[in-house]
Amino acid sequence: MKDFFEIRWHGRGGQGAKTVALLFADAALATGKYIQAFPEYGPERMGAPVQSFNRLADREITVHCSVENPDVVVILDQSLMSTVDTTEGLNDGGVLIINTVKKPSEIREAYKVRKEIKIFTVDASKISVDEIGSNKPNTPMFGALIKATSILDFDKMLLDTEEKLKKKFKSKPEVVAGNINSIKRAYQEVVAE
Repeated sequence: MKDFFEIRWHGRGGQGAKTVALLFADAALATGKYIQAFPEYGPERMGAPVQSFNRLADREITVHCSVENPDVVVILDQSLMSTVDTTEGLNDGGVLIINTVKKPSEIREAYKVRKEIKIFTVDASKISVDEIGSNKPNTPMFGALIKATSILDFDKMLLDTEEKLKKKFKSKPEVVAGNINSIKRAYQEVVAE
């Protein structure tokens, strides 16, 4: 049995996969957890497939390698499922969270996802456009991740994330509010199979 919980984020350059892995890490660290967050880059260009990773534990993490068997896979762009094996290494009982307008059952059928994997879907793109004004699905997917896994306390995570965003966007309170609202909406709107 593993001593840690692992997450793999799939996105495209510019969608914020690295940023959301770091936000998750900051929130986890604030709760006293041990955490790792790191990206894996291919071609560094807008729209190219990218991956980021998190490793979370209650004690020091001494492993420093890529994530081979994630407990959760978060997909910021459903179209990646046609070109990247997004479920590779995902354990039975693992969780797949996808930014899509489709229902979990439609995803399972379309991509032949095995029944041992739990699927959650949310239209993070619509939420981010509504709340932030652009298609940046990373923060809504953060909310969906917390709802699907309960890995962190939602209220504590939200408070920590808001504080971090306030520091980063001091002169743009609308950006902070938009991101926080998008996290809340995705938490409420994520659909389970």
